[in-house]
Amino acid sequence: MEWSLHPQLAKLTTVVGDLALSRVLLENDSSYPWLILVPRMAGVSEIIDLDPNEQVQLLGEIDAASRALKAVATFEKLNVAALGNMVKQLHVHVLGRSSTDPTWPKPVWGLAPPVPYEPAAREKLIGAVRRELKL
Repeated sequence: MEWSLHPQLAKLTTVVGDLALSRVLLENDSSYPWLILVPRMAGVSEIIDLDPNEQVQLLGEIDAASRALKAVATFEKLNVAALGNMVKQLHVHVLGRSSTDPTWPKPVWGLAPPVPYEPAAREKLIGAVRRELKL
C-alpha cells in the first residue's frame, strides 16, 4: 500500500514541507497558528502503529514543529493532539492558542468558521516555518 494524504487533510491545509518521517501542513485557518504533522506511512492510524524508532522520530518532529511555531507566531498556550475522530489517518495537531482567539478556552473544532489566510500572509508564515525547520 502506498502512502497518500487523506483528502480531508489535503482540502483544509497547505503543504509546508517534509521532515524525515512526516509531512508538515499548515491548517488554512488564520485564527490560529496551526501545523499538522502526518507521518508518511500507509495504513497508520495510531501512534502505537509506528515502531518504537518511528515513535521517537515523530516525537522529535513534534518538538521541532512546536519550537518552529513558537519562534514565528505569538500565542499563550501550545496544544499538541493526535485525535483522529474524523480523519483516521495518523496526524498530529500543533496548535497555538490565545485567550483572544475565537473559541478560547473551548476546542477549535466546530465552534467558529475557519478564516482562510490571505495568500501573502499564508506564504509568509509558511516561509518562516520552513526556515525554522530548515526545509
